[in-house]
Amino acid sequence: MYSFEPSEEQRMLIDAAQRYATNDLRPAAHEADETGLLPPALIEKGWELGVLQASIPESFGGFGEHSALTGALAAEELAYGDLAGALAAMAPATYAIPILLAGTEEQKTRLLPPVIEAEWKPYVAAFVEPHYDFDPSAMHTQAEQEGEGYVLAGEKAFVPFADTAKSFLIFASLEGKTQGFIVPAGAAGLKVGERESLLGLRGLPTFRLRLEGVRVGAEGRLGGEAGHDPAPLLAATNVAVAAIAVGLSRAAYDYALAYAKDRQAFGAPIAQKQAIAFGLAEMATEIEAIRLLVWEAAWKLDQGKEDAAKTAYLALIGASDMAMMVTDRAVQYLGGHGYIREHPVELWMRNGRGIPAFAGLAMV
Repeated sequence: MYSFEPSEEQRMLIDAAQRYATNDLRPAAHEADETGLLPPALIEKGWELGVLQASIPESFGGFGEHSALTGALAAEELAYGDLAGALAAMAPATYAIPILLAGTEEQKTRLLPPVIEAEWKPYVAAFVEPHYDFDPSAMHTQAEQEGEGYVLAGEKAFVPFADTAKSFLIFASLEGKTQGFIVPAGAAGLKVGERESLLGLRGLPTFRLRLEGVRVGAEGRLGGEAGHDPAPLLAATNVAVAAIAVGLSRAAYDYALAYAKDRQAFGAPIAQKQAIAFGLAEMATEIEAIRLLVWEAAWKLDQGKEDAAKTAYLALIGASDMAMMVTDRAVQYLGGHGYIREHPVELWMRNGRGIPAFAGLAMV
């Protein structure tokens, strides 16, 4: 049975992530949202926490063992500070974790050390597609075997740092099965589009990516000739996105609660008004319920439980609804202040709206 008490190592990581989120990410969030830029030093400081490095065995350049639960705990705390900053710091994990979980020993040995060693570098995944009927198990982007290699064609969206990326892990449908392919930046036929203009995540640079006959050698298929099972990777991103939704929602709830306790109306704090008090209680209840479901899903992934993918999907569905409810109410409870940009709740609501569409932007 799993424990609700984090280990000493997890507690140290959580504490470090909390300090970074509170002291660094949160103060920089508004400016990053306004300018569309996250300071490189801010991302580097998040990288130095060692969240990904602690998930990679020493034999591949890291200093720990992979744990989806530890990753979820860290992701939640980072998102409490700022979602764009959290996803920026975590971006290399979207490339490295799938290689760790599904790659061959040769791929792990060859591909993981360059990601892990030294400073943060933009190794990223291209997962989401710009189609209303996007389905991770039935992608529009196609991979066809040709000779001893593969040819990729299609379009991807929400690809962070695509303009400066060192290498991409691109997901495509091969004979009806979603598979990952390692594609180096600058490959022939790989075209990076203009930066996307999104409702939220405005501090995180994301791009469209077009694949026009991109050739990948046999060694570039994740898992080698046999390929890999996509289900564990989809579950890993579902848990990660659900975890960041919890962190985002906790931030909105805490801010709204503090405001409601301080704001006076008719001679009393508005937190004492029944409608607001009951609403805040519902927000707290939903956050804690989904938080426990996320932890359960992460624990099941670590234990290799057969229903881990199902629990991860339920966590994401619940987290998506919860994040929208909590952030929307936070805006409402601030009244007119909720609609102006001097308060962060409107940013959290814009970010929360995108949670269902953020598959592949985080991985644990």
